Amino acid sequence: MIIPFLWMISTSVKSFAESMQVPPVWFPVKLHIENYANVMDKVNFGRYYLNTFLMTTGRTAGQLVLCSLAAYAFACMRFPGKSVIFVIMLSVLMIPSQVIMIPSFVIMRNLNWLDSFYVLIIPGIFSAFGTFLLRQFFMGLPRELEEAAKIDGCSYFGIYSRVYLPLSTSALVSLAIFTILNSWNDLQWPLIMTSQDEMRVLSIGISTFQGQHATDYPLLMAAAVMATIPIILIFIFFQRYFIEGIAMSGIKG
Repeated sequence: MIIPFLWMISTSVKSFAESMQVPPVWFPVKLHIENYANVMDKVNFGRYYLNTFLMTTGRTAGQLVLCSLAAYAFACMRFPGKSVIFVIMLSVLMIPSQVIMIPSFVIMRNLNWLDSFYVLIIPGIFSAFGTFLLRQFFMGLPRELEEAAKIDGCSYFGIYSRVYLPLSTSALVSLAIFTILNSWNDLQWPLIMTSQDEMRVLSIGISTFQGQHATDYPLLMAAAVMATIPIILIFIFFQRYFIEGIAMSGIKG
């Protein structure tokens, strides 16, 4: 698992000739740290970083709020057609994203959302997977807590905000990590929905170093290293909550 990351870091400080050398070499003769500066010069990498951060933050915050509300309703509330609605929502997971890409583009164009943060953030603030993940976690919590809160006069929203959310830190962190990973690495949606360079994200910026006839591997790997570091740090600091949330939500291998 670690070897590809080490190779990525090694290649990011090589010269172009060393990156193409056969047999490959692990350690360059001279460290070309300037590759990282060249990445910033060749493309608007800072702007791509900001766009990706804003898109990821907006999607993650939206999913934590909306998916948790929907999950609480499906797990604890009674209303007509709950099971049917839940099954219909889960059926969305079986539809490939490529199938709905053209209708989605037409909708975004009619809303005049193309090349804006609206198109990057709003369609990703809810997911059937996030709702299912949190629903499974909520259903595993003791129902006595909900009954005790009702006896004390707590409303449904009060039970959700004061009882369920404080006990669901691990599940919420798990959903946040999943959403951050998917949003940070998203390529297809931003590529189709944006055309202006000011609205591009990291995944598109990194792909510009790969040409049809030649690829500048040192710059490509340097860009990949800078794009990967935040995700690695997030997982390192929150892996305990991530593993706990997966183990307690019913999604097991």
